[in-house]
Amino acid sequence: MTDSRRSSPPWWRTSVHTDRRPFLLGRNRIQAAFRARFSQQDFIEVDTATLQVSPGNEAHLHAFSTAAIGHDGTAVPLYLHTSPEFACKKLLAAGETRIACFAHVYRNRERGPLHHPEFTMLEWYRVGENYEQLMRDCAELIALAAETAGTKRFVFGGKTVDPFAEPERISVADAFTHHADIDLLATIEADGTTDCEALARQLAAAGMRIAADDTWADLFSRVIVEKVEPNLGNGRVTILDRYPVAEAALARPCADDPRVAERFEVYACGVELANAFGELTDAAEQRRRFVAEMAEKQRVYGETYPLDEDFLEALQHMPEASGIALGFDRLVMLATGALRIDQVIWAPVAETHLG
Repeated sequence: MTDSRRSSPPWWRTSVHTDRRPFLLGRNRIQAAFRARFSQQDFIEVDTATLQVSPGNEAHLHAFSTAAIGHDGTAVPLYLHTSPEFACKKLLAAGETRIACFAHVYRNRERGPLHHPEFTMLEWYRVGENYEQLMRDCAELIALAAETAGTKRFVFGGKTVDPFAEPERISVADAFTHHADIDLLATIEADGTTDCEALARQLAAAGMRIAADDTWADLFSRVIVEKVEPNLGNGRVTILDRYPVAEAALARPCADDPRVAERFEVYACGVELANAFGELTDAAEQRRRFVAEMAEKQRVYGETYPLDEDFLEALQHMPEASGIALGFDRLVMLATGALRIDQVIWAPVAETHLG
């Protein structure tokens, strides 16, 4: 049956596929080049299960839910993972030291030029190496993607990036100062707790919108989205480093300042490409953070996800490590010149029409 509400022909029409095919072949070449690089550096490629007891415990990530039905008809809730992170860290606890994973991951409530409900996440982990090594990895992979695609620059959203230039590195606190004239660290206590009123006063002084029910996290996100992100990854890649601990649920605190954590994100042409951590291995602290994240999820969305108790147990055996998640499809977009994420996915999820 034809859906009369469909505004454009499906991806499998020959004319549509012909237009997409150069991007898709570019994707394959980039993936092959990445696999070769990881192999040369003695990484083991792993393949993790998509079905998990918990999809992840970040407040603003939304999962697809399902159930496993037993022989007796009993249903056990399961979720499609939003990241292979929990499984990868269990493998580190099991004794692996360098692993990489091209994983299909699933995120609900997300669709647009840069978002797709099912996409490919490239994650890799290094045991005994700090998260600054991941910054070097990212710079090398971005350059490798450009070289493989045969391009000398990324262009998207009115911004241009030289993928071979040394990335800019800026802390979140410095970015708040430079782009919003806000002293972020003045709103964070030594133990990492945050002062919403102090941040609200600074937003008001900067002429930014505030609401009576805003939390510190709401205000932080508003500054990031409205003032910081539009200025990132223009001319060269930007590494946004040292996130507040309150915004780094899976990262360990920085040794020189416990208010901030070993977390960075990578931007090119204003597009967020990667999210990295010096991994938190304190299981009790991780549990506390997950509980706080799920309390926030309940407050905002009226739902929560279970904790993966197996993961929290494994964390007690996990060695010091650093790890990163890179949106592979987004990087392929920039390298091949595609304008939408579905142009670089071989068989995109069909559009749904609700209501």
